Amino acid sequence: MLGVKVAVVTFSHDFMARAYVEDTGLAWPLLLDEDRQLYRSYGMLSASFWDLWGPSSWIAYGREIMKGNMPKPPAGDVYQRGGDVLIDPDGIVRLHHVGSGPADRPSVESILALIRKT
Repeated sequence: MLGVKVAVVTFSHDFMARAYVEDTGLAWPLLLDEDRQLYRSYGMLSASFWDLWGPSSWIAYGREIMKGNMPKPPAGDVYQRGGDVLIDPDGIVRLHHVGSGPADRPSVESILALIRKT
């Protein structure tokens, strides 16, 4: 279809990563970055209290609750920022987004549009 390969990166320990795969049914490879070297390389450092518990997070959690998706208690370092990185087959970074909090992610539509354009 679009020739895209997806990998998910986590800093969680092996047993937490396995539980995540089982809970979510993750179909993509899950890579462990326990020392967070990759996170640091992409500027995904610690979030502030306000980033995690500000209005955008509450709105996102509210939307999920309205869909019937109750948040689970956090496991691991909740202050670790996440993000999205899209690397083309030539190794060129086409998207580098560091999330400001749990609700800050590019839309699937914008990522797909970028893939189609490159």
